[in-house]
Amino acid sequence: MKKEAMLYEKLNDALNCHVCNRKCIISNGKTGFCKMRENDNGILYSKNYASASSIAVDPIEKKPLFHFYPGSLSLSLGSIGCNFRCAYCQNWAISQTYLDEVGIRNILPEKAIRLTQENHCKSISWTYNEPTMWFEYTYDSAKLAQKKDLKTVYVTNGYMSDETLDLIAPYLDAANVDLKSMSDKFYQELCQARVEPVLENIRTMHEKGIHIEITNLVIPGHNDSEEDLKSLVEFVADVDIGIPLHFTRFYPHYKMNKLSPTPVETLEKAQKMAMDAGIKYVYVGNVPGSNGENTNCPECKELLIERDGFHIVNNKLKKDKCPECGAKIDIVI
Repeated sequence: MKKEAMLYEKLNDALNCHVCNRKCIISNGKTGFCKMRENDNGILYSKNYASASSIAVDPIEKKPLFHFYPGSLSLSLGSIGCNFRCAYCQNWAISQTYLDEVGIRNILPEKAIRLTQENHCKSISWTYNEPTMWFEYTYDSAKLAQKKDLKTVYVTNGYMSDETLDLIAPYLDAANVDLKSMSDKFYQELCQARVEPVLENIRTMHEKGIHIEITNLVIPGHNDSEEDLKSLVEFVADVDIGIPLHFTRFYPHYKMNKLSPTPVETLEKAQKMAMDAGIKYVYVGNVPGSNGENTNCPECKELLIERDGFHIVNNKLKKDKCPECGAKIDIVI
């Protein structure tokens, strides 16, 4: 359903969308890069308000968020559209399409909150596609969630504008930011975007007190060199060594289906590099059978949370303290 956009300005003969760092200039009858914002006779509309393509009750670990109410459930909603064109997108069927090409159901904010409560979820997450593509909907829903003492989550590429982040921040509890690379060349060639706005938004989210975890999908031959990994590790460590960092394994997909999966050794090298740089919580994902998704105490190395995929097998944490050495763990419980 259509709803007037919150963030835009009128130019002489077009509209300037301000929802993300593309700042699309949209002439009458046209849509922006994301295909979800349309200039209709001088008014900018969000075309997909409350239009859900995907809905599920997920473990919070699936986002992935390992340090935000571990073991809890999150009502997860996705829509249509994206402001990136990632050649390896896992959800391209909803992110790189048009609204009338995918089956959707309208789930108004009030219903989304009710479903969150009925399914005994601690939080509501906007995921599967970029959440700022239906920003007005996530904003309205997040305000309602806060009133019901429900937590809110963005799984995001981090490309939102300053205005968008300022508006959502008071109502956003956590975010997993997909930091794809530290290379602008990577962002331009594989995503048709830029890296700097993502880095700025990670810093701003952290400053605003939003719980952040960062995911880096390691793609062979594209962002897996020692220089690439070192640069990313140094950036995260500079923001905060307590930020959980997830290195995840690439599998061939979409337009990059001829590449080989990421060697596990590369992920382990990245994990060691990050831990050597002082980052306290570094995970290896998408490697079935690995212990790379367990949480250990950064001080005494005691196994605190044992995971099998997205599920917790054992949790020894006493609130936010290590039961063995008493060290404070950077975790929201």
